[in-house]
Amino acid sequence: MSFRGINNLALDAKGRMAMPARYRDRLMESCGGHLVTTVDRDHCLLVYPLPEWEIIEARLIELPSLNQQARLLQRLLIGYATECELDSQGRILLPTMLREFARLDKKIVLIGQGKKFEIWDEDTWSQSQDNWIEKVQNGEGDLPAALEDLSL
Repeated sequence: MSFRGINNLALDAKGRMAMPARYRDRLMESCGGHLVTTVDRDHCLLVYPLPEWEIIEARLIELPSLNQQARLLQRLLIGYATECELDSQGRILLPTMLREFARLDKKIVLIGQGKKFEIWDEDTWSQSQDNWIEKVQNGEGDLPAALEDLSL
């Protein structure tokens, strides 16, 4: 199961987001519509099918508790993790606390990222995307060793 693509969406007045139809069947098959939403350091939200989240959560729990970075990640990712379920109309309710963390307004962007989704405020996404493209064009940052042989 792999999620890909960018979708411009809107939150309704209750903070619900309609999952695009192209993902709904796969989500119902793979996890019965049970999802986990949490926060990311980039001030977006991460949405995982429950079985995928359980793998991530188990790895986070096993991190050494005396390591400060590990504790911060655990507090952030596990602390904000919230179970969500697709309703009969294919929507998920994004809790107020998570919407506030990601500064989500009415217009949002859902980005498929393989085994998970990211949810961004539309304006924040546009600004971040411009910054990322500029960094790539300027050659900023090192390519991870695992990608050095990748050919596109």
